[in-house]
Amino acid sequence: MPPGMAFALLTSVPPVFGLYTSFFPVLIYTLLGTGRHLSTGTFAVLSLMTGSAVERLVPEPLSGNLSGIEREQLDAQRVGAAAAVAFGSGALMLGMFALQLGVLATFLSEPVVKALTSGAALHVLVSQLPSLLGVPLPRQIGCFALFKTLAAVLTALPRSSPAELTISALSLALLVPVKELNVRFRDRLPTPIPGEIAMVLLASVLCFTSSLDTRYNVQIVGLLPGGFPQPLLPSLAELPRILADSLPMALVTFAVSASLASIYADKYSYTIDSNQELLAHGVSNLVSSLFSCFPNSATLATTSLLVDAGGNTQLAGLFSCMVVLSVLLWLGPLFYYLPKAVLACINISSMRQMFFQMRELPQLWRISRVDFAVWTVTWVAVVTLSVDLGLAVGVVFSMMTVVCRTQRVQCLALGLAEGTELYRPLRESHKVPGLCILSYPAPLYFGTRGQFRRVLEWHLGLGEGSKEAPKTDGPPDAAAEPVRVVVLDCSGVTFADAAGAREVVQLASRCRDAGIHLLLAQCNASVLGTLTQAGLLDRVTPEQLFVSVQDAAAHALERLELSGPKTCTVWV
Repeated sequence: MPPGMAFALLTSVPPVFGLYTSFFPVLIYTLLGTGRHLSTGTFAVLSLMTGSAVERLVPEPLSGNLSGIEREQLDAQRVGAAAAVAFGSGALMLGMFALQLGVLATFLSEPVVKALTSGAALHVLVSQLPSLLGVPLPRQIGCFALFKTLAAVLTALPRSSPAELTISALSLALLVPVKELNVRFRDRLPTPIPGEIAMVLLASVLCFTSSLDTRYNVQIVGLLPGGFPQPLLPSLAELPRILADSLPMALVTFAVSASLASIYADKYSYTIDSNQELLAHGVSNLVSSLFSCFPNSATLATTSLLVDAGGNTQLAGLFSCMVVLSVLLWLGPLFYYLPKAVLACINISSMRQMFFQMRELPQLWRISRVDFAVWTVTWVAVVTLSVDLGLAVGVVFSMMTVVCRTQRVQCLALGLAEGTELYRPLRESHKVPGLCILSYPAPLYFGTRGQFRRVLEWHLGLGEGSKEAPKTDGPPDAAAEPVRVVVLDCSGVTFADAAGAREVVQLASRCRDAGIHLLLAQCNASVLGTLTQAGLLDRVTPEQLFVSVQDAAAHALERLELSGPKTCTVWV
């Protein structure tokens, strides 16, 4: 409940709308979701992205001095804009569900998602500094917003409020150790210590008894309207303007929720349906937007809390709904004097898990330098530019690393292992004169056709490619003997486009002209269909296509009329 009110401040809407977003989405996901341990509601990254969109769509007047009525009108416009973003995000996810695009979650790799959330946590920390210090500053949006906010805070530091600074320091002094205790002793504690609830109650009582709002001008939450808002369809006229904001939010919602659901599904041995998750979160955002809710997704902190408390089904989320319902119906007046600085502290303390993701970087460096680079580039882009642009940079860079890795071809010497029919890497292998087996372990498309051509030209002695030796790990004299039979192992070619298929057809023609007998082995149905459509069977006969490398090698040895050890060089 307190995080919901706190994240509403990130969204630039009144705190009560954070309570609405902590209620309706949970009910809807309980009915439609497949993640048994997943809890939905307000999420810091989405709240930050929504707040940036809201501030851009409904900026605060430059004068800054608004009357009570003008402030209410501004808040109403911002609530409408946030609901419109949620409506658009939900509609996009439902469209993705209709097209069965649950597989899109795989394009947001783990380094991208973790760097995104870690970088967004830094944005959250910096954006809450004005509330911590009691300095009213306009919210910075767009590229370099983090640095602009830091500069504005440093400039306004002499005008900070000692009362709100004291409240912030005391709140963090309580919240941070309690968070640490809950993590370190989660196995010993019967239930997590409710530090946030205790802090909210203590701060409200202190502010009320000391009249901090009137004596020291401490910003407070104010009146929380009782009950629920009337259902209202967001303004459809705003949809074209918010589409560019809704798309990255839809992707982040689905990626974070699917990733979190998969973690707990693997841990507790059950499966989730990614397309059903699209439906659940799409309906959740779409329907909840009718009740003035802002974009929502799975929440890391609440999910971990419910699991630690023993929740094993979606019904566990109904308990949090009951707590929020009691606040909306009866307990709202108790939070009238809650300082907003406390909510800012709750926002910062809830980022603990996201900040600590950086501790995984040394291990990531040891496991994969490429993933480390993806993490670093995404994090830097998120911090320096913005969350949505950083996400785009991270996805594009991640895809570029995949493309670049398909350009690398490694060579291994394989032979027939003694007593088996399997070809394995051998440290010492004797090449069969006139026979070469070439294996290409990468997709064959327009980006790799050049590398494919150069590698085969060098090994077969065809054209100018034979003059420059590519980097290989195989024996240096492997291509010294003239090649009379070549076996092309296509088991590693997962797909081929038109350009790649034409390259294979041209290879077949050049081999035929050079007197080299070409055999193809282990082509999957998709690749073989593409090669056939490109005219491969006009260059080779069906007898030159084999199901396995072993059959192709045996045929090649018979053709060469050789006897003795059936070992040969296989280039990968």
